[in-house]
This record gives sequence, C-alpha cells and structure tokens, in this order.
Amino acid sequence: MRVLSTDLAGHVGERVTIAGWLHAKRELGSVSFAVLRDRTGFAQVVVPSNSLLLSHGSETVLEVEGLAVGNEQAPGGVELHEPSFRVLAEPAEAPPIELRRPELKESLPVRLDFAPVALRHPRVRDRFRVAAAAVQGFRAALDGLGFTEISTPKLVASATESGANVFTLDYFGREAFLAQSPQFYKQAMVGVFERVYETGHVFRAEPHDTGRHLAEYTSLDAELGFIQDHFDVMAVVREAVAGMMDAAGELGAEVPAEIPWVHFADTGVDDVDLAPADERRICEEHGELVFVTGFPMAKRPFYTHPEPGRPEYSNSFDLLFRGMEIVTGGQRLHRYEDYVAALGGDTEPFDGYLQAFKYGLPPHGGFALGLERFVAQLVGATNLRETTLFPRDMSRLSP
Repeated sequence: MRVLSTDLAGHVGERVTIAGWLHAKRELGSVSFAVLRDRTGFAQVVVPSNSLLLSHGSETVLEVEGLAVGNEQAPGGVELHEPSFRVLAEPAEAPPIELRRPELKESLPVRLDFAPVALRHPRVRDRFRVAAAAVQGFRAALDGLGFTEISTPKLVASATESGANVFTLDYFGREAFLAQSPQFYKQAMVGVFERVYETGHVFRAEPHDTGRHLAEYTSLDAELGFIQDHFDVMAVVREAVAGMMDAAGELGAEVPAEIPWVHFADTGVDDVDLAPADERRICEEHGELVFVTGFPMAKRPFYTHPEPGRPEYSNSFDLLFRGMEIVTGGQRLHRYEDYVAALGGDTEPFDGYLQAFKYGLPPHGGFALGLERFVAQLVGATNLRETTLFPRDMSRLSP
C-alpha cells in the first residue's frame, strides 16, 4: 500500500512503498540521493551512484519500495534505504520549468504557457490549497448563518449590469451572454430561501490588460432578505471573511469584531469611483481591512438602493483588503415600481428578472467576493494570474 511522504515518520523500520515525481537528484561520491515529490511533500531515497534510478530525468513518475530509516537531515526526518523502483511514466522531453528551485525563475508568461507543469511547484501549488481552504471557510461561515448554497445559470438572456462588458454567443440562433454575475438569480432566490450563496465562475469582457483584471474569475456571492440596510450585509461580509481567514491558517489576517468603515464622501476622492491608488491610501489610513460605503449612484448598477436623504449616494460598499477591493455589495431595490422607474419603463429585457419583485420580495442585499484577489492579497502576489489556475484574459485562451 502506498505511503505518503508526510506519513513516513510513522513507518520507521518498515519496508514501504512511495510514489511521486522525481523532483531532484544529488550525486555525492559512492552514495546519491533522489528526491520524490508527492501531493504532501518530499521523500528522500538513498541510492548507489550507479543506480538506474538516477538515469531518469526530472518529473519521471516513479514507484519506490524501500526501508524507512530515521535521518534528521532528510525531509520529514525519514529517508528510504535499499530501494527498488518502477517507472510509471517518463517525460517525452525535458520539462520547460525547473521545479527543483525554491522559487521559479521563469517569467510569468512562460509559467502560464506551461501551466500544467508550473502548477506542480510546491509554492505555486500551495496558493491553490489556500484558495480551496478559503472557499471551505466561506461555505462554513454562511452555512452557520442559515444560508443555502445554490447554483445558477451561466448562460443568460440579458446582461446583469451593462452590455459593455459581456461575452455574447449564439444560443440556438438567439443572442445570449455569459453571466457577469449570479446577481439576478440570487435576488430571485431570496424569495425562496431568504438567505443564499453561490461559488462559481463569472465572465467579464474587461478590455484591461492589467494585473487586477481577468475575463473569467471565481466569485463568492451571497444575498439575504429582511435587512434594514447595507450595514446588515456588511456584518455578514465580516463573518464570511473571518471564516475564510481562519481557514487560510497562518496566512490569514486578523479580522476585527467590527471592520472600520468610511463614507465615500469622506475619502477625498473627486471621481465617482476609487482608483487603485485611492484604495491603497485608504487602507494606509484606516487599516488593512476597511469598508468604503456610500458610492455615488452614477457608478452603481440600476438595482442599487439609494441612500435615504442623499439620493446621489448609494447604500452600497466595497471592502478593501491591504490596498485592494475584494468585495462589492450593498442594499438592492426591492419594490417592483422602483425597478420600473430605474429602468425608465423599459422593462421588457428584464421580464424574467422582474418576476421576483412583481410578486413580492423583502428588503434585501448581498455581496460578491473575488476569490483570486483575496488569495493574491494573502500570499502577496502582484498579479491575479498568479492565483488563477488557467487565466483567461485579452490574449490568453489556453492552456
């Protein structure tokens, strides 16, 4: 039975079988070492310098049987002696990425071109373990608050926010779009479950070639009913983010019991939205986690609830984390007549969406969190492509 590298310490004195990729070789006179990599870490195999095992190249997939012997200098404090091995698969050519290095030396474009190999690097792989843990933390937090997980269509008949940033496609002779978000559906589901969330891909035809934008990314969405205003939504965001931080382990940041907030009118920004420099400055002034509330209505979607008494502002927010926006949310309109007015009476393109409001929906709100941005800020990545498995942007459609 196969033993994983991290479990070898429990098998000292036994003959065991390990399996993985040939990660590195070290030849030292009469004795040499082969290092195998599996999904949990590394295992060191002691071999004679004339061993056929050393004739195989990096990333050869091997099964090795040997005696587990304690050695404090070996990975995990254990190494294998007296090995025999079997080749399970051999590379057709030398790998284009040097995985044996502590850090990859290849440029980001090269790493993305050869992503199936580059993703094997332990430090690269660990980013996606963090992402998986964060999603689990998000789910656990919202499950604990009485939310129900849903899955909504990614092929839609109308744009969620605007027609400018959508991908169009031919749907059996009709025009359709890839969903920019699950917004319309999660609002409708407030009428079913009151509290819902979704984790899934969304699509934005963003004409930006920057480290902050992708054409496809993972959005963690939630929507809840019977709220007073957007501060009720922000309280849920706090719990969700805290759950994600806890799940991320030692990389997670401390989340205060109440995340500080500042109104957009008090940020000193003259535009209708925050620039990246504004986001960095606001975090420097208020902390690594800070809400900005009350964005101008001119910058928010038509379904956003205006701020009572100051209708030029909205009951909406962004959550900034270490100088970057990772969450957008707010209170939504919930009365049918308000939607008719917001759409200028042109309701036909949104008939399916408006059913939920025509037949009664409570005051509600929600948010969306970009997973790749969250992980990038945790691990200190400067480009979202470093925290995306197979990025899609203006120029990249493969691998």
